Amino acid sequence: MPAWVFHLDLDQFIAAVEILRRPELAGKPVIVGGRGDPSKRAVVSTASYEARACGAHSGMPLRLAARKCPDAIILPVDRPAYDAASWEVFAAVRGMGLVVEPLGWDEGFIAIPETDDPESVAREIQATVLTATRLHCSIGLGDNRIRAKNATDFGKPQGTFQLTRENWMTIMGHRPVIELWGVGTRVSARLGAHGIRTVAELASADVDALITEFGPRMGTWYAALGRGDGSAVVDDTPWVARSHSRETTYQVNLATPEEIRVAIEVLVDQVLADCAKEGRPVTRVGLKVRYAPFFTVNRSKKLRAPTTDKAPVLDAVLALVAGMEPGREVRLLGVRGEMVMPAEPDDRVERTPTRGRV
Repeated sequence: MPAWVFHLDLDQFIAAVEILRRPELAGKPVIVGGRGDPSKRAVVSTASYEARACGAHSGMPLRLAARKCPDAIILPVDRPAYDAASWEVFAAVRGMGLVVEPLGWDEGFIAIPETDDPESVAREIQATVLTATRLHCSIGLGDNRIRAKNATDFGKPQGTFQLTRENWMTIMGHRPVIELWGVGTRVSARLGAHGIRTVAELASADVDALITEFGPRMGTWYAALGRGDGSAVVDDTPWVARSHSRETTYQVNLATPEEIRVAIEVLVDQVLADCAKEGRPVTRVGLKVRYAPFFTVNRSKKLRAPTTDKAPVLDAVLALVAGMEPGREVRLLGVRGEMVMPAEPDDRVERTPTRGRV
């Protein structure tokens, strides 16, 4: 078990990668999203700090971001460039002899052995990353993953911050539950319905009531989350995909059942092709629908049996489609295929649930 867990978060990562390739953009509002054309439907992948000051942010429709920040330079998404930059960052940290668990392009956990000066270690990691990649990062220092992850928010940009059992409630107790890792708008609203609005209130909440609301696994998880309790394990086991998904934003709304069915079949073919590369059957499907103008719903359905065949997967997705609101035009469709996971040793530690606000 490491003495410390660090959470490394690259500052404005996608925008920073683009600015490295185009130094003349430094200090200017930069927005990255879609194909870089705000006249087309797409969402913002990231915005530089200068663009955020205008009100642009990740997940916002690109067209709206362009209106909020008319002077912004808008660039298309370049996934291979971000893959390469991310790999260089974590390779640099591993080169320091540290165990790293990436969470995505721009963040990951680091196991830190016993040290009397964790701040100096964090600064050394920041300097190593900057030298190797010219990218800045912030680092949260914690005695477990939960506290390290939340600590990073207080260190941005380019800083560090410590959250441990000793100062958790002092720093976090008065804050709204939505600031916790793993709590999004829906969970926050459900907690609010029980009178739980702050981290301190969640920490002292009745566990049985949480289990009734969220089930035994997640109810217990949220109770521990309020106290900042969680695993300190940093797992460097190569990541195995649990699912594959494809989605498309349509430049012209889909208005008829036939248009929707054709679009769904294309997405199912793409998802099954991705899953086939894993060599594992699909056991559950998911459907994402974004109605015009911008209202999104998600549904899922378990298959009768795991399969690699198209027919039962398509039938299950179409059954979800049948539950869509009739007569509403659709601007985005997404299909997800959850696969049977490979057998794992009994002593593997379950990874932390993903954050609702990522």
